[in-house]
Amino acid sequence: MPETGFHFAQPHWFWGLLLVLPVAWWLRRTAARAAKGPVHRYADPHLLPHLTGSRALKASERWGRFLAWAGLWLLLLTAMAGPRWDYEDVRLFHPGDNLLILLDVSRSMEVNDVAPSRLGRARQEIQDLVALNRRLRLGLIAFASVPHVISPVTEDTRTIMLALPALSSDLARLQGSRLHEALDRAEILLDALPAESTRSLLLISDGDFDEPELLERVRLLAERGVRLHVLGVGTAGGGEVPGPRGSALVDAGGQPVRSALDADQLSRLAEAGGGLYRRADYRDDDTADILAAASISRSPAQAGDERTRIWNDRFYLPVLLAVLLLLPRFRGRARSAARAGAPPSTASSASPVTGRVTGGVSGR
Repeated sequence: MPETGFHFAQPHWFWGLLLVLPVAWWLRRTAARAAKGPVHRYADPHLLPHLTGSRALKASERWGRFLAWAGLWLLLLTAMAGPRWDYEDVRLFHPGDNLLILLDVSRSMEVNDVAPSRLGRARQEIQDLVALNRRLRLGLIAFASVPHVISPVTEDTRTIMLALPALSSDLARLQGSRLHEALDRAEILLDALPAESTRSLLLISDGDFDEPELLERVRLLAERGVRLHVLGVGTAGGGEVPGPRGSALVDAGGQPVRSALDADQLSRLAEAGGGLYRRADYRDDDTADILAAASISRSPAQAGDERTRIWNDRFYLPVLLAVLLLLPRFRGRARSAARAGAPPSTASSASPVTGRVTGGVSGR
């Protein structure tokens, strides 16, 4: 690849130009066979259109259509080849600290025992964490019964900030708090990071996980170098869990379902994961402590001397040109159909196989 100037990202697509030769041979062969067809034995050439309702294309028309097709084919291959010019030099970063947030969005997080609700308080905590962060690369997974990757681990935290207002318990069609599935998805994202990077998890939840071997799973992650920090949201007194339509959620016996912060379980998870447990409050101390605990690498992520070149692809230019060249054909076909007083499907058209123009000619 040349270092500067115009070039193609995948020039091997131009091998498709070899298809033009067999198409030209096929067109010439079918035109010759049509000129010697059996129908010529029964009528002179100038009478055939009245007999069959179609006429053979002239050589100039046939090869003109072929050249138009070849030009469109060339434009499409050019787009696939990826023409590009102009580039930006981006400085690479050394491996540093990474924190992947696991946000519980189950129905119990809608309880309003903390203002405005547990989920609203959790969103505010994430906003504070992004605002105070100076070293960490952050990612976000929202989970209930199924995890959803909102943002992979990245230095661009604007994605997280833009997605926060849309995070609600309605994101999960099936309710429940399944931390195992969220940890599975988190492992996939963290394993893609450089091996020298420091990796941590932050669980934001009200607890109440009823899953076997959860503590053992967290211990295994800690042995692999993935620490788990926990931020508890809610109160010990708890509150009634709201339903999808605003009324209280009821159990099988018709009683309102209540949910309280399970601080004991969350603190045990943090201890097994080698991390911190903090209860979410309205100050910055909890998020500051977690940020400090997650920033444990000896050298922070910083720009190095290595650079990578990001090219600006212009594949859309030949596609746009091909569309502009095709528009007059659709317009002309619609006009001819209107003049004939028939829908476009019955208007005269040229067959690409036989090279003949057919029309709505009925025999009398």
